[in-house]
Amino acid sequence: MKRRAPRPLGEALGALQASLAPATLLAEVQRVWPAVVGEAIAREAAPVSERGGTVTVACRAAVWAQELDLMAPLVLSRVNAAIGREGVKRLRCVTGGRAGARRT
Repeated sequence: MKRRAPRPLGEALGALQASLAPATLLAEVQRVWPAVVGEAIAREAAPVSERGGTVTVACRAAVWAQELDLMAPLVLSRVNAAIGREGVKRLRCVTGGRAGARRT
């Protein structure tokens, strides 16, 4: 009997992570957020809640909230493209909260 080579740990963990992730719009947005907005913005602003297609983004400073408000049409189209559906209707940018917290 021939033995198979060990499977890379990243493959096993990726499959496990996908199976454990909650099936919510917020979880989908949080997963794609750093890739959509870039690491610099992701450090300063993070999606923290969702209700009725409106995603609340907590920003570390008012200037980031204002900037994301101005970028909202572009961010919305990129987020929806990344999640594969038109789930996010609006971004609500607020100051404070858990901005920049790492999510998996």
